[in-house]
Parts: sequence; C-alpha cells; structure tokens
Amino acid sequence: MTVRLLTNIGRLWTGNDVCSNAAILVHNDRIAWVGRAADLPQSVPGVVDDITDVDHVENLGGSLVTPGLIDAHTHPVYAGNRYAELAMRSGGSTPSAITAAGGGIGSTVTVTRGTDPWTLCNGVRERLRDWILNGTTTVEAKTGYHLTRDGELADVRLLRELEKEPMMPRVHVTFLAAHVVPPEYFGRQRDYVEAVGSWCADAAAAGADSVDVYCDDGHFTTDEARWVLASGRNVGLLPRIHAGAHKRRGAVQLAAELGCASADLLHNTTDEDIALLARYGVPAVVCPGTALQQGNLPPVRRMLAQGVTVALGSDHNPGHCGITSMSLVISLAVAAFGISVGDALRAATLRAATLGGATVLGAPDRGVLTPGRLADIVQWDADHEGAFAWGFGLKPRRVWRGGTPVQ
Repeated sequence: MTVRLLTNIGRLWTGNDVCSNAAILVHNDRIAWVGRAADLPQSVPGVVDDITDVDHVENLGGSLVTPGLIDAHTHPVYAGNRYAELAMRSGGSTPSAITAAGGGIGSTVTVTRGTDPWTLCNGVRERLRDWILNGTTTVEAKTGYHLTRDGELADVRLLRELEKEPMMPRVHVTFLAAHVVPPEYFGRQRDYVEAVGSWCADAAAAGADSVDVYCDDGHFTTDEARWVLASGRNVGLLPRIHAGAHKRRGAVQLAAELGCASADLLHNTTDEDIALLARYGVPAVVCPGTALQQGNLPPVRRMLAQGVTVALGSDHNPGHCGITSMSLVISLAVAAFGISVGDALRAATLRAATLGGATVLGAPDRGVLTPGRLADIVQWDADHEGAFAWGFGLKPRRVWRGGTPVQ
C-alpha cells in the first residue's frame, strides 16, 4: 500500500472545476482526496489514520496540475516513414501522383510487413513512450498496416504487451484491418471485407477493445463498413468509423444507424451530419493536425453548440501527422477550431456530456481528478491553463500514471 500527497498545487484543473492552492491524496493507483490544501483532512478512513504518516510528500511548487491527457485517435503500429510523400503533397502533388511514385498507405503496408517483429516493437514502444512523457496517459491505438489476419492479430497483442511494460500509457486497442484493401486482394474487395469480418472474433480474443473502418473514397463503402462493424459489435468490440475524411459518403449516417462509439476526422461535415451525431449521441473525434494539413476544418463550434460530444486526437500516422503531444493538439484546437482552452482541455480528458476523450473510449475511471478515479496526473511547466494556448506543445514537469511517477 502506498499513500502519496501532492501539495502546493498552485492551480488544479480537475476537469470539473478549478481549485487554487490545492492538494491531492493518492492511495495506490486511485485518488483518495482532492481539494484546497487548507481543507486537507487529518485522516482519511481506510487510507491513512494521520496525514503525517503518508509514504511520500511531493511539493509541486505552485504549478498547474491536470488529469492525464487522452489521445482518442492514433495509428502507431507501423515501420518506416513517408517523408518524401509529405514533401510531394506540400508541393501540390495529387494523390494519384503520390501513389504512382510509390507513396500512400500501401507503401507503409509493404515496409511494415517486411520489418522484423523486434524492430517494429521497438518503434511502437518509442512512440508510446513519447506520448506519456508529453503528458498523455491514455492512447487509443489502431492496427491497420499489416492487413493480414496474423499480422493484424499480432499488432493487437503487441499493443497489449507494451501496455504492461513500466512507464507506458494505458492503451485502448482498435482493430483497423479495414483500412485499405491489400494488394493480394486486388479486384476482390468483397472477399477482403468478408475476411476482416471473420477476423473480428479473433481480434477480440487477442485483446482488442474496438473495431474501426475507413469509410471513404478509395477505402470502403457504407455497406462494407456496416458488415465489418456489425461483425465486430457481435463479438463485443466497440464500433468506430473514419467518417468524412475526404468526401461525404454516408459514413456519419451509418455511425448514427449503428450507434458507433465514435465518428472520427469529420473534415467534410454538414449541418445534417451534426444533427445526426447529436440526435443519436455519437461522439465526434476531431484531429486538428491532420485537418490543418488538409486545409479542411471540421465545424467544431457548431458541433458543440448542437450538443455533440467532442474529443481530440492527434491522428498520429506515418502519412500525415507525427504528433505525440496532446498539449500541442490542444493548442492547435484552440487556434484552428476557435474553441476555448477549457473546452479543448475537456475534449482531451473528461468523461462528460459534450466533451472528452474518456467518454469516447468508454473509460469512466479517468479524465477527471475526483476521488475513486485513476491517479493519472500531470504537473505542467506553467501556473495557468491559458499556457496551452500560448505554448504550442506545453511541456510537463512530472507525470503520474496510477499514482506512480513516470521517469
């Protein structure tokens, strides 16, 4: 049993409210008490009989403290890079020209398939480590660059094993075999869709939490997405969908029909889509880094005004965005989407009615600093949350995952 007291917190952003001159009492991996330091009780039943007997006291020097951040959309399991492709795209090259030059998702599939498991594992480990060192304590992580049964299942198991290692973030694993059609299934897209549907039970058994489909031009139709998502849901996987990344192709309507756990990206979203998300309670995951790169911003303020639950993701992937800092994502969301720092922070943490990564991941035990929740805590190099709008990648001073300091 470990009892840890974090004190001299200048400004505590709990997710629900703000408290000055605060303290947090942590019992093992959970928060036991939180509030103004002046109100700290002398004893907490079942935790500590006398507050002077705590195992560790840490003075945070008047810093800002928040819950650990949550990245609700990432693609971290890949090998190689696509820097040349990014340079071509920035110079105005078309998707067809990039594909003709050997770029695109298929190029990452080729390199990932040809990379030995040890090297692939080390690359994913380094990325996950970057997330937690930057203050992100929970990461939604998709597969999708093997596109074979054995490769995709190995990726699920890889993510689950890495999560067990010391100083790693918590991982919500999403099975994204329906990313694109692999080359060996050229001309047989229907066969691949049926194969992916049949793999879902194995993915759930391997440790996946969700199933996702990229529903867009050059990827999968709404009927194909419906088949895969229904197959996943039938074996206990939460359905998610890449919706409206390039063109509006009915993915949002499908998300509403199936009651998806999230509809992601949403760069091409209409008022009709927003109304559907709000009516059917489908959360939206928006990724400002990718949206800015594509020059097409989702209407986040209109979503919030209509009561849509909004969460933030980095969309870390080899072809568009290499961000592993959710504090940078918060800064970009404030600047690009025109939302407040408070709303952006809640979208990166809280389980709430209209905001939060914890809501999207179905994780009620995190994202807010209240008694009984996981002690995933970040001390920032600032004394006010407004620094997120200024810092563009604000750095943490310390991170605690389940009450344990991350070194």
